[in-house]
Amino acid sequence: CATVAGAIQQAPTGTNIQGTGIVRIIGHFMRGSALALVLALSAVTAPAQTAPAKVERVQNGNIVTENIPAVDAALGEKLSAYLAARSASMLDWTPDGKGILISTRFGETFQLHLVGGPMMARQQLTFAAEPITSAAFNPAEGSTDLVYVWDKGGSENFQFFHLDVATGKTTLVTDGKSRNQGLVWNHKGDRFAFSSTRRDGKNTDVYVGGLKDAATVAPLVAQTGSWGAVAFSQDDAKLLVGQYISITKSYLSVVDVATGALTRIKPEKDTIALTGIGFTPDAKGVFLTSDEEGEFKRLGLHDLASGKTTWITANDPWDVEEAALSSDGKRLAYILNDGGWSTLRVIDTKTLKPVKLPALPKGVIGGVSFSPDGSRLALSLTTPTAPADVHVVDLSKGKVEQWTKSEVGGLNTDSFADASLIQFPTFDQRQIPAFLFKPKNAGSKLPVIMLIHGGPEGQSRPTFSATVQFWANELGAAVLLPNIRGSDGYGKTYLGLDNGFKREDSIKDLGALIDWVATQPELDKDRIVVAGGSYGGYATLAAMTHYNDKLAGGANTVGISNFITFLEATAEYRRDLRRPEYGDERDPEMRAFLQRISPLTNASKITKPMLVIQGFNDPRVPVGEAEQMVAAIRKNGGEVGYVLAMDEGHGFKKKSNQFIAMMAQAQFFRKVFGQTP
Repeated sequence: CATVAGAIQQAPTGTNIQGTGIVRIIGHFMRGSALALVLALSAVTAPAQTAPAKVERVQNGNIVTENIPAVDAALGEKLSAYLAARSASMLDWTPDGKGILISTRFGETFQLHLVGGPMMARQQLTFAAEPITSAAFNPAEGSTDLVYVWDKGGSENFQFFHLDVATGKTTLVTDGKSRNQGLVWNHKGDRFAFSSTRRDGKNTDVYVGGLKDAATVAPLVAQTGSWGAVAFSQDDAKLLVGQYISITKSYLSVVDVATGALTRIKPEKDTIALTGIGFTPDAKGVFLTSDEEGEFKRLGLHDLASGKTTWITANDPWDVEEAALSSDGKRLAYILNDGGWSTLRVIDTKTLKPVKLPALPKGVIGGVSFSPDGSRLALSLTTPTAPADVHVVDLSKGKVEQWTKSEVGGLNTDSFADASLIQFPTFDQRQIPAFLFKPKNAGSKLPVIMLIHGGPEGQSRPTFSATVQFWANELGAAVLLPNIRGSDGYGKTYLGLDNGFKREDSIKDLGALIDWVATQPELDKDRIVVAGGSYGGYATLAAMTHYNDKLAGGANTVGISNFITFLEATAEYRRDLRRPEYGDERDPEMRAFLQRISPLTNASKITKPMLVIQGFNDPRVPVGEAEQMVAAIRKNGGEVGYVLAMDEGHGFKKKSNQFIAMMAQAQFFRKVFGQTP
């Protein structure tokens, strides 16, 4: 499950038909009022032990709500300001190096924009109904070709589209049916590599094609598993590809583009996380990251002939989480994940010596991209109190310049809550890290929202979140973002502490956090709610089954309610990728364990109010996971509100849908906190 922390924050197939009867079977095929009618049957598909509360259902366009109060006008007006905040994500440089391509939102969804220089106006290129957050220019000099990625209704059935920036003409490039991702242009600009499920819908193969034949070209790598392209060599004769098995196990290979011959790098290493970055200019070496030498992912230069790796970050006790090579391969930029914060470094790839950099604001960095001539480095940078914006580092002058300035809905950023890092002890004497956001000028006994990230191998970071700021400033809540065991960024041992039969150890960490809150004089132990999306949604449900008496309520978004039904219904291309983390439900012992610990099995333990939010088209955690949990809570006489978006998937991406879901959350929290509107 990808991180959907807060679920509907701005920024991250297959409906289960078991367990709740006709709504699960028919709901996948219904729309509009017909779906609403079918949903109405969910409360009466099984004999109830306790008379269920009356379900108040409202359908408005693509949104179906159940037991959700009318929008409070005053609070809604405040929320609108927070939702007006935008960010700018760096995607690519224009081929001439004069401008940058970003993704930002001015209307309903994120779209592509060009920025011609520092603080210049943003020129919108796409106007789709769905968000567009991934795109790349053809690097050939003088080219006006741009390829972007788009899916419909959150289905994640991604397709490539070619946009001729000069004429504005748009053409579908892929087949319109399979899932396509990971576009990598070659240096010449006549072809690109990408991954697709086209062959069988289950395995993800690697293809190399052009704008005219990408939909029909035969795969270059067609093997079992999930494969993706990384980078071409300077002469475009070789392609670096990776095979992902789990977050702690991945392989890297070099493919001859002409013959398809595949040579694995480090074949003797079978249990490492190996990630590629790119080739040296002479293609005799490969830059990569690996955790084979310790707890963290180190940056290394691997000699293909000798098999020897020179480790560049051997003395850094943190993961290298992102890296980029300049087009000529002479410079390499990488980011260290320093306890959640980002540290940027650039090296000369021949000497491996660092390039001096100007100071950057302390925050979280992503989207690192060299200009075509390698003289400048663009990146997106966000802090706890400022949305992501693009900064450009001039490497020759040693200066940094901000290119975009994202608005925050007219809000006073001086009032935003900042993040502080805390640690709390848990059951096995470990110290668990968490970021705490407290409202400024806060008094004592603040209500608490525990927001759990997804993944589960995600990591809560000190980034700007309109959701968190809204909760802190308008609800007066302290917001805790814990990185419970299983979170990325703290070493591979920590990452594996919740796998398989150890699943509930991570939930014990949440129990320890609840106990820590009780020791803090400024926090109210009697007003704690838990919330989260994706795996964080599961953690929310599980926390409610374990610590119901200590919690005031829970808000689950696109969360797993039953591991068995989840693994059997999640999209086929994802199933084998999830089993190393959760366990293989086909094994009888593991199946019995997963069934026993699933929130659905323990739904009768939840007596406090709940809120459930779900996207109907979610291919990761199918809609049935939400429906069966809602039905079970109601069957037990529990109180639960439900928000279902028919045009969303794994998390809400459209601004109008985000408003509905965030209002439902805010009014739910305000109610359980005992706050007067």
